[in-house]
Amino acid sequence: MQLGIRLHDVKKAPLEERVAIAKEQGFACAHVALSKLISEYPTDDCALTPGFACHLKRVFQQNGLDLAVLGCYLNLANPNEEALKKIRKRYYAHLRFASLCGAGVVGTETGAVNEAYKYEEANHSEEALEIFVRNLRPVVECAEKMGVILAIEPVFKHIVCSPARARRVLDCVSSSNLQIIFDPVNLLDLENYESREEIFEEAMELLGPDIAMIHLKDFVIRDGKMESVAAGTGLMNYEKILRFIKTRKPYIHVTLENTTPETAVWSRKYIQDLWERT
Repeated sequence: MQLGIRLHDVKKAPLEERVAIAKEQGFACAHVALSKLISEYPTDDCALTPGFACHLKRVFQQNGLDLAVLGCYLNLANPNEEALKKIRKRYYAHLRFASLCGAGVVGTETGAVNEAYKYEEANHSEEALEIFVRNLRPVVECAEKMGVILAIEPVFKHIVCSPARARRVLDCVSSSNLQIIFDPVNLLDLENYESREEIFEEAMELLGPDIAMIHLKDFVIRDGKMESVAAGTGLMNYEKILRFIKTRKPYIHVTLENTTPETAVWSRKYIQDLWERT
């Protein structure tokens, strides 16, 4: 595997310095979310020019890092038609940009049936899934034209909330340019976390061929709530996941989430030590 980090979790600095810091901390790749990462210049659709893409590609190459994920985490089930049009345009811009900067995937979650992008029971309905698939199709068509992989990330509180539901989306859209970001913790909630090993096994079995990259973090239960934390600081057991990577996904990008500048290196070493012993 190629272990990486979200760049916006690196110490606050200009983009070029953050990439260099990630390299110095021993990472091999990074997740880039432009809007969370850059404040000194615009990152709207107008700014995503070929020149910007080439600059970003050059910065990563100079530091020997892969750009694993270009994040575009917007709500493709937004019920506001005008907002949805803008969201689609944002995805198109990211896919075009990714084709030029060499990103492994454009990554996204799977939305909610409200403008606030919040959890409600209706997110898990059949109607919600139909809306998401309908709105996803033109984005996947753009990914095909650009020669880019769009990777959806199943999340318990969103529309694609389970491995089985993700499998349905993949089969329904039926495109080799639509794949999966496997974030084990995002499949969990208070009501199912005690069954996490079975859920992870189901995900790897149903989605294995289509998993393009992996996010790793941990979780704790605190004050009756589930909280995401850095890998190695919570309740997760990564043994089966790392074995899956070793046996089926050589050189896959694996990015750490929920680290801080103080915990990133420790978390990387924790996962690498487990990797060597698995």
